[in-house]
Amino acid sequence: MTRAATDRDTGEETERSIPFLKSYTVFNVEQIDGLAEHFYAKPEPKGEPVARLAHADAFFAATGATIVHGGSRACYVMQTDNIHLPCIDFFRDAESYYATLAHEASHWTRHPSRLNREFGRKRWGDEGYAMEKLVAELGAAFLCADIALTPEVREDHAAYIASWIKVLHHDKRAIFAAAAHAQRAADFLHGVPNTAAEAA
Repeated sequence: MTRAATDRDTGEETERSIPFLKSYTVFNVEQIDGLAEHFYAKPEPKGEPVARLAHADAFFAATGATIVHGGSRACYVMQTDNIHLPCIDFFRDAESYYATLAHEASHWTRHPSRLNREFGRKRWGDEGYAMEKLVAELGAAFLCADIALTPEVREDHAAYIASWIKVLHHDKRAIFAAAAHAQRAADFLHGVPNTAAEAA
């Protein structure tokens, strides 16, 4: 609200705004009868459910990774050692779902109890983070080829490229190192023993 105030020293009158709280009682539209039709929004018809691919499900189940479905973003959480994924119907098609799962499963291999991969990541977006993302993306590409999936290029690839370029600019051989780590991740997910780790 606006109030007039008089300055004691100058006698000048000014207006000042005073914020205040006001409460409202709110009801869900389903609790109210007799509103105009446009208030009752109809949900858009859901498309055909995304069909699961039995061979891809069998492959990822055999890895032993714990996959938690729900939410709207995909990630691997090292603290809980879980892969989090939206439900398959959140995705445009089965290939997109399994390519995302392959990416997160590649991250899953970095856990100390598996390949113990560490690039000195300190924060989101630094070179260690970018290197791990590059490994996961290459690992996903290898896995998709292995299990006969042809996913489309995702929008977030463009965002990753900027950070990958920074890594590759500082180390010309980084792509070869990333590819080697990605192959080890893919092999691990296929159940191939990690001879490098066993020799250590």
